[in-house]
Amino acid sequence: MPKPTKGARMGGSAAHQKAMLANLATDLFEHGRITTTEARARRLRPVAERLITKAKKGDLHNRRQVMRSVTDKSVVHTLFTEIGPRYENRPGGYTRITKIGNRRGDNAPMAVIELVEALTVQQQAVGEAEAATKRTAKDAEKKPAAKKSTAKKAAAEDSDKEAKEAEEAETAEAETDADAEGTESADEKSKDA
Repeated sequence: MPKPTKGARMGGSAAHQKAMLANLATDLFEHGRITTTEARARRLRPVAERLITKAKKGDLHNRRQVMRSVTDKSVVHTLFTEIGPRYENRPGGYTRITKIGNRRGDNAPMAVIELVEALTVQQQAVGEAEAATKRTAKDAEKKPAAKKSTAKKAAAEDSDKEAKEAEEAETAEAETDADAEGTESADEKSKDA
């Protein structure tokens, strides 16, 4: 359980707050979603997530620690056999709080706190692909200077190659012109003779 805050604790004493959070957690694990005030939902979230993390470990010590706050054995059994294994690959974030407006009687802000669905294989693959894309983007941002220098080198090499090709082309043209003139002069000499 989190350390109780100083002062008034959600309309009661520290013991009342601890019991209320334990009861809310029990109802959450039993039904999957509950409607409560936003303040209670925000205080319940870390308690519920700690209990689910203990259920993921699944050993006797953690089961006894969960039994201290969730006293219903059937709910603890559900927590350890169904809910804990469902979130085996998820590193936290087992609950979702959705605001639903104000309560009619006293205008208190209400919220629904619910257990999120476990990640499917497809969602895990998408998450891994997005993480890989982010890593490559970071690597690309880290090495732009190196890429610019290699790009400059490649551009310089390309211009050197183009210059050599132009010189070779000019030399080839000069040779063909000389050959053409040489054949013309030979033709003229044969005509003269």
